[in-house]
Amino acid sequence: MADAPDKDSKTEPASEKKIRDTVEKGQLPFSKEAPLFFSFVAILVFTIFFAYDQITGFGAFLSAFLERPEEWSLSSDVDASSLYEAVFLEIGKLLVVFVSLMVVAGIGGSIMQNTPRAVLDRVQPKLSRISPMGGWKRLFGAQGIAEFLKSVGKLLFTIAFLVATMRGVHTTLLEGMLTEPESFGLVIRDILIQLLVTITLVMAAIAGVDLLWQRFHWLRDLMMTKQEVKDEHKQAEGDPIVKARIRSIARDRARKRMMAAVPKATLIIANPTHYSIALRYVRDQDAAPVVVAKGQDLVALRIREIAQENNIPIFENVELARSMYKQVAVDSMIPAQFYQAVAELIRIVYARSAQAQRSKDRA
Repeated sequence: MADAPDKDSKTEPASEKKIRDTVEKGQLPFSKEAPLFFSFVAILVFTIFFAYDQITGFGAFLSAFLERPEEWSLSSDVDASSLYEAVFLEIGKLLVVFVSLMVVAGIGGSIMQNTPRAVLDRVQPKLSRISPMGGWKRLFGAQGIAEFLKSVGKLLFTIAFLVATMRGVHTTLLEGMLTEPESFGLVIRDILIQLLVTITLVMAAIAGVDLLWQRFHWLRDLMMTKQEVKDEHKQAEGDPIVKARIRSIARDRARKRMMAAVPKATLIIANPTHYSIALRYVRDQDAAPVVVAKGQDLVALRIREIAQENNIPIFENVELARSMYKQVAVDSMIPAQFYQAVAELIRIVYARSAQAQRSKDRA
């Protein structure tokens, strides 16, 4: 088996067909950072618009539950079930918005990069996906090392921004501790929002760079060698050798059909050796003479031979044969400019035929 082309030989950009085939197989550039960025956006939205009210409500529920436990009877299974339902209902109210935002963020992060499509090839089981050697290469190969370095870079980049953002936060916390509990909750929320905004901005930058990198890396992997471009062009346009062979077969068949029609011709117009045009004209059937065959050189000679074998009149007219050969098509009526010249020849043919018939009748 021939070795796969190396990357150095892939100098041509991917063709539209290769890109289209790759997309249909579901092999699309995908950044893992984009869904992560959308997730942080969802957390930020939840923290700004929903977190304080929902956590406060849940805290009030727990406070009432802990401060007045006598109000919750546990004397029967029904009471225990009611208690569980109440607790889980409150937890559900707290989490439903957060979970919904996270789901929307995850879907949005994927749709933003590529339009969803059903690709059965991606879900078919393949042994290469569970191969230990393949997994080792993915983890410790060039791609795995690149992903590891990218993760370390993201972590260091994020830590640097967080350190810059958190300067002075301890002072804010100390001041908040001297306020009312409700106000201190708002202080905590503001600090959390500040942290989330920083992380979200950092993730936006990382996701943007990663999207560009993944797209660049994807197009680079799809690059083609010059031979691949030629092979694809042959597949799209057809192999020139095969096409030439098909044209040759088609010409042979057309020539055979044409030669088979020569015996039905009324007359032949010929340049002595170069051109031959066979015409058919039947009164009350043809509106004008019809070209049943035409040929040049060897084909022209063959038309004359068939005509002689079938006693078809041959008229040698160099100028008329040359001019008609260029302007007429097989199985088509002759152009109007040749009507008069051809009509004279047909008249001669009919006159000869009538004379021969009279001679036959006398005999």
